[in-house]
Amino acid sequence: MSKLWSGRFTKSAEEWVDEFGASISFDKELVLEDIEGSLAHVAMLGKTGILPESDVKLIQGGLKTLETKAKAGELSFSVKMEDIHLNLESMLIEEIGPVGGKLHTGRSRNDQVATDMHLYLRRQTEDVLQLINGLQEAVLIKAEQHVETLIPGYTHLQRAQPVSFAHHLMAYFWMLERDKQRFSESLKRINVSPLGAGALAGTTFPIDRVYSAEQLGFASIYENSMDAVSDRDFILEFLSNSSTLMMHLSRFSEEIILWSSQEFQFIELDDAFATGSSIMPQKKNPDMAELIRGKTGRVYGNLMGLLTVLKGLPLAYNKDMQEDKEGMFDTVKTVIGSLKIFEGMVSTMKVRTEKMEQATKSDFSNATELADYLASKGMPFREAHEVVGKLVLQCINKGCYLADLQLSDFKAASGLFEDDIYAALNPYEAVKRRNSAGGTGFKQVSLAIEKGKSLLAEFQKQI
Repeated sequence: MSKLWSGRFTKSAEEWVDEFGASISFDKELVLEDIEGSLAHVAMLGKTGILPESDVKLIQGGLKTLETKAKAGELSFSVKMEDIHLNLESMLIEEIGPVGGKLHTGRSRNDQVATDMHLYLRRQTEDVLQLINGLQEAVLIKAEQHVETLIPGYTHLQRAQPVSFAHHLMAYFWMLERDKQRFSESLKRINVSPLGAGALAGTTFPIDRVYSAEQLGFASIYENSMDAVSDRDFILEFLSNSSTLMMHLSRFSEEIILWSSQEFQFIELDDAFATGSSIMPQKKNPDMAELIRGKTGRVYGNLMGLLTVLKGLPLAYNKDMQEDKEGMFDTVKTVIGSLKIFEGMVSTMKVRTEKMEQATKSDFSNATELADYLASKGMPFREAHEVVGKLVLQCINKGCYLADLQLSDFKAASGLFEDDIYAALNPYEAVKRRNSAGGTGFKQVSLAIEKGKSLLAEFQKQI
């Protein structure tokens, strides 16, 4: 079968050239979106009188037949037809005859493919938002179970101050909330219709772009036909948002990997999210967390790849833009898979509270409490910092911790120390007292969890 655009040409390309230029191997992913866009387009052609009602009904019937076959996996695509658009148009003509060729009246593959991708990303972004919300819920449930579970807080991967484990988990809740906001905001740019922009200059036919946009549920249309067919900002924004989301998941993965190690033993992953070793029978590897951490790189790569493709392109459409799809599809698959895995991993992980609590008592993470104690009694904090630093050095030399020192040791360092110093050094009391807004104090953490619940409930109302 000759190509639908072959009239101008006297020579056919060799098969390997066709294969190099074709996109059907990956843009067949857009089959349902392409049919959806075509149904809206032909409805508009009928509404404006560009096509007679008899042709419109025939084309609509053929498209719905192709849609049924597509959903059943019964369509076979050809490299000769290059892309999803020409494949479907060829199938339509085969299904209903030459009248199928009228479907392309008043549009180009340039606005057609842009429409497909807007439809595809709108659906995928909505799915991603639901999955982020699901992961947030899993984090929230786990946090609510561990408001008064203590864990060492770290800076520079060195023990810093004891915190509530729920407080630590909720840090990721708020990262995910920002991710959700970014994806939600991007829907405004995704939900715009390029259909009817033509190749780049619009069309001489009296089309109604607003009507076709309404048929597809788009909120508005592109105001400039050249911008409509050449804009890929909405894909870049999705890839950028996905990169930030994956960065957050990668950070969380790193902590899960550390926490589940023999050195930490803070958590144990469910067997469903770990694997063993082919040679070492005792191993339980956090492979799913490691894979998410690793797959973050490919999402970054997809963003940089498309930025590089677009950076030197003149208006309007260029064949380079064919390279916008594979990275987009790959990122969607990676992000959705990572979110699903993460929700299960968080929901089922076992928290070893006794190991966490023990860790907060075998370090110097309560040193700041000592400095705050002195400052509350009038000593300048900088001076208090030095006094406590010397006490820490004293403990290191003795091979003990601050709580092991005698009251006489404290009084020798400063006359401001009293018997109540040991209560101040207790990790539980140290965490409980940190009730500044957004702090790790149990009351503040409980308030944050309640606020998180309200946000999740509000999101569910909006969808």
